Amino acid sequence: MFKNAALPLFAATFLLTGCFGEVESPDVSSVDPVEVEQSSDEATATPVAARPSLPEIFDCLRENNGTAIAAHRGGPYEFYPENAIETLKYGYDNDVRVFEIDIAESQDGVLFLMHDRTLTRTTTMQGAVAEYDWSEISRATLVDNFGNETGHAIPTLEDALNWAVESGAILELDKKPTTSFRNIIEAVRAAGAENNVIMISYDDRQAAEIARIAPELMMTASAFGARDINTLLDLGVQQPQLIAWTGTRDPDFAAWERVLEEGVEAAFGTLGRPGERLDDEYMADGDGSEFQELVDAGLTLIATDVPLEVAEAIDGDDIAREQCGL
Repeated sequence: MFKNAALPLFAATFLLTGCFGEVESPDVSSVDPVEVEQSSDEATATPVAARPSLPEIFDCLRENNGTAIAAHRGGPYEFYPENAIETLKYGYDNDVRVFEIDIAESQDGVLFLMHDRTLTRTTTMQGAVAEYDWSEISRATLVDNFGNETGHAIPTLEDALNWAVESGAILELDKKPTTSFRNIIEAVRAAGAENNVIMISYDDRQAAEIARIAPELMMTASAFGARDINTLLDLGVQQPQLIAWTGTRDPDFAAWERVLEEGVEAAFGTLGRPGERLDDEYMADGDGSEFQELVDAGLTLIATDVPLEVAEAIDGDDIAREQCGL
């Protein structure tokens, strides 16, 4: 769990944007302001050059019941918008090490971080992503999930990859329809970020495409047992690079046991639509003990919209940091 950092003022409202739509402004009349004291990266982080390879890190997590927390859309909080470098740094300073980010492509071929098909919800611009050149998009700034204009720039994928290589963070890359796996992987290789990236696939066809282009990269792919894993291996996915994605609604403890027996890490998402996601259900009583139950069941990767609260609730991330170099 993270140390020496109080939760943001609005974390207890859990009104962050999930998979759809915008969020409402929270009622904070009963919430006392808190000071946020940042932890020191320099004192605790494993030197990047000394860190094991990404497959070795995940093997260590699986073998030692360690857990990585993946911050969905970078882990937005108030004044920290989704898919922003400043948000990634904020999460990193509070001991989160894995960040899911969304990759779009401008009309003139620049890869940048953006979830939606349009710029309207998360920036000071309006209109479709694919209709603008980067020179126009780059003039906009990001808006957080509470409607605050933050002044933070829209980052390029190159910006994010360079930060990950420098800091040692891990980025899960979610391809949006305006771009391609090939273009994303070319950027990863150009930045020398192969050991800082996990590719996201949504079906076997995508998993096979990633494996064909970049067999050395780790990826998440849907798998609930030996049959699914063997199908992926037949499609060219390398077992050391595979993380088994097991959905977002109902924890499947039996599936986690099955994939772990095959030497593959299990991943699950508590994220989703606000008010319906497990993040909100688990934090309704304020303690998040249900997240620890997932860790105890062998879950290796938790994807969440409330990464700081998860870090407070579990001990698997301590194992990840202390034993596995994450």
